[in-house]
Amino acid sequence: MPLQPHPSDLQPAWRERLRLYWTLVRGDRPIGWLLLLWPTWWGLWLAAKGMPPLWPLLVFSAGVWLTRSAGCVINDYADRWLDGSVDRTRQRPLATGAVTGREALMVFAVLMLAALALVLTLNRLVLWLSLAGAFLSMTYPYLKRYTYLPQVYLGMAFGWGIPMAFAAVTGAVPPIAWVLYVANIFWATAYDTWYAMVDRDDDIRMGAKSTAILFGEMDLVAQGVLYAGMFAALAMVGRDAGMGSWYWGGLGAAVVLVVHEFGLARDRDRDNCFRAFLHNNWVGMVVFAGIALDEALRATAVAA
Repeated sequence: MPLQPHPSDLQPAWRERLRLYWTLVRGDRPIGWLLLLWPTWWGLWLAAKGMPPLWPLLVFSAGVWLTRSAGCVINDYADRWLDGSVDRTRQRPLATGAVTGREALMVFAVLMLAALALVLTLNRLVLWLSLAGAFLSMTYPYLKRYTYLPQVYLGMAFGWGIPMAFAAVTGAVPPIAWVLYVANIFWATAYDTWYAMVDRDDDIRMGAKSTAILFGEMDLVAQGVLYAGMFAALAMVGRDAGMGSWYWGGLGAAVVLVVHEFGLARDRDRDNCFRAFLHNNWVGMVVFAGIALDEALRATAVAA
């Protein structure tokens, strides 16, 4: 009778599966979570006119991680045909076959169910909006096969936490929330275009589509237009919300950071374009800092 393996002998295999799943959800690369978190926090702080209630803050912060992780899984599942032929993505678990498609779908389902459980603790409007957000997240990865604008759709998906945040805090989605949402669409399209510029040659060879391919030699000009649209929309938000000097100072700092990104990517070198993409974490952070500090200052003035 063959000897049965001792349970301790199986532990390393389980650890390896967990490590692969952690890599699959980009747990080792928090940049995507942060780029999704900042606009969600923009919305929460503006909706609450300061520090939001603790429970919605916890729900949205955890929900951002869950939905971003689920988005990474479904993105890799949709891109199995592409990732193995792209230098930057050829070592992803689905591309190498270390994780099967069935496993990936199971991980995706668990993450989305966990996110749904959090949403169910909020009001009905947030629940309905979350269904639209789930649709955006699940369909985004397939757009690069059919349209040159998947980056725009990513902005729609990544910014959906903004109307949801207003709905959670105020029970409604006012016009200013949609202006902030548009600002995020411009921003996400811009930073994901830096990302797409890294893979442009591989995408052309494999027949994938992106804004980087669409813009071609006019890519830097197009990036300037996108960032200008972002700052114009944020200026409208600041005007309509009656924001003060801290907010406008945050926008000014963000402009300086974006100018630095153009300096990084001016030669269109792959590594430098990727650095420009990563640099957007600081852009989102200083905009948030401006919102949070301005709202805190106004709350202190009212209390006095």
